[in-house]
Amino acid sequence: MNMLSDAKKQAETVFNRHKMLYAVLLLVFLSLFPLFTDKSYVMGVMCRILMYATLAGALNIINGYSGQTCLGVAGFFCFGAYTEAILATKVGLSFWLCIPLAGVVTALVGLLVAWPTLKMSGIYLAIVTLGFSEIARLLALNATPLTGGALGIKNIPVPELFGIVFKNSRSYYYLFLILAIVFLFISNRVVKSKIGRAWMSIREDELASKSLGVNASVYKAANFMYGAFWIGVVGSVYAPYVRFIDSTYFTLDEGWNILSMVILGGQGTFLGPIIGSIIVNFLTEVLRPIGQWRLVAFALLIIFMMWYRPQGLAGATDSKLAGNIVKKKSQDREKNHD
Repeated sequence: MNMLSDAKKQAETVFNRHKMLYAVLLLVFLSLFPLFTDKSYVMGVMCRILMYATLAGALNIINGYSGQTCLGVAGFFCFGAYTEAILATKVGLSFWLCIPLAGVVTALVGLLVAWPTLKMSGIYLAIVTLGFSEIARLLALNATPLTGGALGIKNIPVPELFGIVFKNSRSYYYLFLILAIVFLFISNRVVKSKIGRAWMSIREDELASKSLGVNASVYKAANFMYGAFWIGVVGSVYAPYVRFIDSTYFTLDEGWNILSMVILGGQGTFLGPIIGSIIVNFLTEVLRPIGQWRLVAFALLIIFMMWYRPQGLAGATDSKLAGNIVKKKSQDREKNHD
């Protein structure tokens, strides 16, 4: 057991020492990936992996770094997608202008959700955000003059840049890749800043952070707005990708799907949502022949993870989420030592 632990520590040391090199190599590989295949199916799967990695990463900012419990990711996704679709089809705004506008609108919606619930936590906050997600879907379904109601919004214009038309999975792949890179770069800087340290202090012990002068209410609201902003941005990129949206795209199942990626990969880590997105999208394709039974397989996998590794695949062994397992292992070591 000690040999395995030492080997793991050595591997982590080597990785941390050369992680910049690994990141560059991975980026080069992803940039050249479309050259290795001409199958639109494969490129479509890669687009979904990158898109969901960013969505799960944005949700992870809320759930993993501030310790809040948001189950309303599908609602924010809905607002971002519909904002872009409405502005592009009814107002005629450029896609590139719609992206930040959709992010800002969704961030403001995030503030409206967060502000009345700042004193809530745990299951109470989770229920409120769950209700918000369903309200967003019902608004999209019933606000017919604006959203098209059950018929949705059709023929959403595709983006263009320097004569390049983003009309298929191969071209859109680079758009999702750039979006994921920008999100990771900015979020990494934010998490390492004073704001990120305040979020993590609230996650670990809100009362203690307040005693040190941290305005928990302001930072929690800012955390919700930041995560919602990026979810809205992804929604604005997704709408012209599919070129048609309606309320069925943003059900609670979609929210659970994104949440499962965060849980499987590991909350409070940047690598976790990426790993979760790869696993869930891969299993979705592999288990597609069994239809709805694949949801049962996902449920069993999540139960297994929560039981044996609640901190996720990329989570630290000594993280707060892994407390019971770590405590049990330490007790077992003490018994063996005695």
